[in-house]
Formats: sequence, structure tokens, C-alpha cells
Amino acid sequence: MGEQRVSKVNDPVQMQKFVRGLLCDVQALEYMLANDWFDKSAVRIGAEQEMVMVDKTTLRPACVAVEALEQMENWDFVETELALFNLETNLTPRELKGSCFRDLQNENQESLSKIQGVLDKFDAKILLTGVLPTLRKRDMTLDNLTPKKRYRALMESIDEQLIGSNYELRLTGIDELSLKHDSPFLEACNTSFQVHLQVAPDKIVQMYNIAQALAGPVIAVSANSPLVFGRRLWHESRIALFQQALDTRSSSEHMRERSPRVSFGNEWLKNSILEIYKEDIARFRVLLAGDVEEDALAMVRAGKVPKLRSLQVHNSTVYRWNRPCYGISSNGKPHLRIENRVIPSGPTVVDEVANAAFWIGCMEGLANKFEDITEQISFEDVRDNFIKASRFGIDTKFTWCQDEKITAVDLIYNKLLPIAREGLELHNVDAADIDLYMGIIEGRVRSHMNGARWTLRAYTKLKKESSEDEALTVLTSAMLANQSKSIPVHEWSLPNLSDLKEYKPNHLRVGDFMTTDLFTVQQDDILDLVSEMMDWRKIRYTPVEDTKGRLIGLVSIRMILRSLIQSIDPGSRPRTVKEIMITEVVTISPNTTIVEAMDKMQERRIGCLPVVQDDELIGIITESDFLRITKRLLQRLEGS
Repeated sequence: MGEQRVSKVNDPVQMQKFVRGLLCDVQALEYMLANDWFDKSAVRIGAEQEMVMVDKTTLRPACVAVEALEQMENWDFVETELALFNLETNLTPRELKGSCFRDLQNENQESLSKIQGVLDKFDAKILLTGVLPTLRKRDMTLDNLTPKKRYRALMESIDEQLIGSNYELRLTGIDELSLKHDSPFLEACNTSFQVHLQVAPDKIVQMYNIAQALAGPVIAVSANSPLVFGRRLWHESRIALFQQALDTRSSSEHMRERSPRVSFGNEWLKNSILEIYKEDIARFRVLLAGDVEEDALAMVRAGKVPKLRSLQVHNSTVYRWNRPCYGISSNGKPHLRIENRVIPSGPTVVDEVANAAFWIGCMEGLANKFEDITEQISFEDVRDNFIKASRFGIDTKFTWCQDEKITAVDLIYNKLLPIAREGLELHNVDAADIDLYMGIIEGRVRSHMNGARWTLRAYTKLKKESSEDEALTVLTSAMLANQSKSIPVHEWSLPNLSDLKEYKPNHLRVGDFMTTDLFTVQQDDILDLVSEMMDWRKIRYTPVEDTKGRLIGLVSIRMILRSLIQSIDPGSRPRTVKEIMITEVVTISPNTTIVEAMDKMQERRIGCLPVVQDDELIGIITESDFLRITKRLLQRLEGS
């Protein structure tokens, strides 16, 4: 949870004051590290649970965070997130030993149950997922931004850093997604389970580098975010989505290197955690300023522990996937933590805790095995593993220690699971809990099934049997059902359309069911080509567009047949699209409801509606689309 008492930097004087405080904090941190002020009493773990709220009926985002939190005003463990359809909880830090993971799971489940009790009043449910399947681009407007000063300031400050005219999202997996967006709010698509590990200062370099090396394998086994806006993309699409959502850079003719604010990093940590803080201050301009009163240097000179608020505010606006964190322990001593941000939310609480236990066990086990992981594997291979795992998940092939080429399944099962067990045993974690959580990880790799693979298989199956919207709704319903039973994801069955008893598409917009894979023609194309093309593709209507993708006309198979009959003489001049096309085309917006679209087609007595946004042709709907929806509804009625 970020520091809320912040504001946008509005003038040079405010900026200069904050930067001076930032530099002061770095010097204070350097002093505390040099003089051994840090807590070494125990190794502690913690976590933050992000969640999405969905409407009980439509299973679409439920933007009820503000109203729900009014019912939880005395609960200090729950907080807002960027979007009105998200919440976040802070779980209690606990020592790495005994029943710590079981206690973490129980606390998380109890917190979620308590929140769900409030959400019942708003007809909403909690879903743990990396990216909500039923989320649509139209949900990602600033109307759904949580009305807090920090969030608005963050959006505006990032916007001011934008070099180009838009934010661009480009991902390719089974499907392809390429779109522009007018704000960095796309960040709010992502929900994660952020795990914290407290580390002694003398081990922070060793442990941080191990965290970097483990990022790829941990993503591979925990991936749970393969769908964005109905497209099957990376197994852990959160990784690319988060970076691109906040990427203010633009392509240019020159090869100047500019680092994104969301990054894996550029090299190994060498001597001190200060290297990361100093690099982030040097690379990235201040976005937010805190109302800082403390003088950190004066405090350390007086023997007092500062909060380093300026440093923490800036650190919260630079998004490393393994992020160093500073805090103050309950004993009053400062401490350092590594925050693992690669693990997605869900699919269940027990899956999340298994992911946390696996990562922490591997961290401790590898630290016991290797004094310096950088001697075993290059940073370039580690970063390459991170990207490959984000794309391919449990199907990844890694480059591991000593340049070994190994599949994710073999690496996790044969090498990392034994190391994770040893790491947990070193801290006397209960044997039964080690067996439970490592057994879940083992079950995934044995069955070659994690959240991402299940989601991809389920969605592909459902989409062949129904519309995109119905498939996404049934999929989300199945996730909720399995989550409520606490069934680990590798044991989930694939859903059937009949599993969702009530599907109500009255909330549908044109953009949810229009055809986007378009076959279009231009006005100078000859009708012989167009008629053949329409016959090959079995389509009755073809939009006519100019070279910029703007709609300028429409032709139907009936128009073409009539024209070809009139010019049946084989020696006659070929007729062109321009001669017969309709130029006054009735169009529709993607945000129009399905009922409004049907009314318009009936009123105008037309068989299709091209879908246009900002003068650009983006899709088409026809009578066939409505027949398909009607057929599915009738089938559902017959089955009820």
C-alpha cells in the first residue's frame, strides 16, 4: 500500500525541497547501514493480497470500493487500490518458522471472508485472479479511478512524462492485442500477491540477486494471467501489461536508451542495496512529493530511526519486479525486505501460499547452497528467463546454472523443489506444511497445469461452443466456484457452458460481440475480386475503407450479383466497387447496447452495422451475430 499523504509536484520549489529530502534519506540510510543499525533478530515474512470485485449477476467489475470501505472504516488491514473494482489487504508479518505459512493462509482466508460479508450487501464477490477475464477496455477509464489524491496525482504525473501521444499495448500469444489508451490507468488491470522477505543487511546483495535468478521459475509455476480483454496472450500477461501501461517512452529514429519505470533491472547488485535506490533516483524523475517534516540526517545523528518517507514515496513510483523495501520493526529497529511482485493473485489462497512458500524456500535454500549466484548464471540469462517465463509459463525452457538448458518442469521438479524443502527445513517450518505446499507445486509440475494453462484450455474450449462474452462469463464463474472450495488449480476440471445456470447478456455492448477480423475492400477494387472474396469467406456484407482505415462505403452480395448480371458480357469493362457501393452508411459505436443495435437494424431494415470509433472502422455486426446470440439463449432456456 503506497504512502497516501502525497501530492503532485506543482512547482520547482516543492520539487527542490523534496529532492533535498530524498538525498538526505539516502545519506541517512547509508549511515545506518555502515553503523549496523538494522534488525537481525529474525527472518520474517509478509504479504499483500490484491483482489478484484465482481458483480454477482454479470460477473463484470463491481466498482464498489468506496462504499464497501465505508462499512469497514475501523479495519486497518484493508485499503483501496487504484481502481474502484479492486481492494488490497496487508497480512501480518510473522517469523519464518513453525506454522507461519498455515497461519498466513488462515489469516488471508479469514480477511477475505470478512470482506466478502460486507460485499454481500453490494451484490459483489471477491475473485483472486491476475487479470479479470470479464474486464473490458471500456472499464479502464478514469471514471473508475479511486477518488484519492495519491491516485489522481500519480496518473497526472505519469501523463506529464509521456513523450508520445498515447500509451500503447502490444502483446502476442495465441491471439494478438494491439491498442492505444489515453491514460496509464491500464495498470489497474493487474492484481498480485506480493510476498515480502526480511533480509539482514549483510545478506541483502546475495539474497537480492537470488531473487532475480528465481523470478523466471517462480513465474513459470505460478502464472495465472493469460487473458486480457478476451485475448489469449502471455501466460503471465501482467508482466508486459504493467510495463506498457506506464511506459511513457516513444519510438524514435535514434537509439537512445530510456528505461521504463516498470523493469526487471539492468545488472546484478554488486556491493550494496543503495545501488538500486541511487540508480532509481538518477534514472527517474520524481512523480510525487510527500509532505515530509522529518530531517533524516538530523535524526540519525541524534540516534533516532527515521522513516525515510521521501525515499519510500519515490521508491513506490519505480516498479521493480523484485523491489527493495525499508521499514521499521516492532522492536524499533530498521529492517530491509525484498518484495516479490511477480506472483499473481489467485487462483486460490492455498495456491498463493504455496507460491510464497516455494519462493521463500528457494531463496533460503539457494543462499545456503551458493554464496554468490552470479558466479553460476549470467544476468543476461536471468533476464531472458524472466521474459520467456512471462510469455510461456510452465512451457518455458530455461538457461540455468552453468549454462544448462532445462525445461521449467524439470528445473522445478528435479532441482528447485528439493532446494525449497531444504530452505524451509533450515528455518524449522512444520514438516506437514512443507509437504502440503511443496506438494501443490509438485502437483502442478507433474500434471503440467497451473492457473494460466487451465484458463487457456478452458477458454479455448468454451469459445468454440459459444460467444466470447458467454465464454468469459462461464470461465469467471468457474474460477469463483473453485476458489470458494479452496481446490488447488491443478485439480480443477474444465468448465462446461451448463455450469453457469443463468447467463444474462442484457449488459452486452456491440464491442463485446462484433466481428473484428474484417475483410474489407477499397473503392477501386473490381467487383469480380470482391464477389469471389465474399464467396470464399461466406460473408454477405463488405465494408469499403480508404487507405487510412476510414469507412467510406458498404457493398452487399446482393448489390454485386445485380451488377454482375447487368455486365454479363465478358468483353465489357470491369466494374469497380465505387460504382455500386452505398456511401451513406448507417454505423454504430462499440459502446452501444445490443438491444439498441437490434432496434436500429430493425428500424432501418438493414442487415449489418459497421462499428466505427474516432472515424476508424473497428468491427462489424450482422444478422448472423444476433441469430447466434439468440440460438445460445434458446439453448439455455431449453436446458433450464
